[in-house]
Amino acid sequence: MVYSARMQCGRMLARESPVDADIVSSVPESGTAAAHGYARQSGIPFMEVLCKNRYVGRTFIQPSTRLRQLGVAKKFGALSENVKGKRIVLIDDSIVRGNTIGPIIKLLRDAGAAEVHIRIASPPLKYPCYMGINIPTKEELIANKLD
Repeated sequence: MVYSARMQCGRMLARESPVDADIVSSVPESGTAAAHGYARQSGIPFMEVLCKNRYVGRTFIQPSTRLRQLGVAKKFGALSENVKGKRIVLIDDSIVRGNTIGPIIKLLRDAGAAEVHIRIASPPLKYPCYMGINIPTKEELIANKLD
């Protein structure tokens, strides 16, 4: 049921935010179902562009910016043979602070991506969570910094 809902979000995202690209990919694993939905709806092939170190935990909940950045650097690697010269649509399930997606874009650009287009499969996260996720203030959330 969750997979189907996420895939449907990806299909809707492809209709609402199309882009001319060579491949669709995901931030593993959170964006994978939505990326498959986007790929099917758009007709753009899905291809993995990131490999994930499964021994690194959830980086966005680390207590400091520095720890989050270090976590992302250890967590992901680019699959250069799938990236070089490609226009990529990269799908993630959500964006919290923006600390994860920035380094991932840089990683893909450094691996030779011609373009990286980000698509997020959920509404903007605008309010803090006081029930366990380390987001104490609204000011930390990237959605509150955008128009």
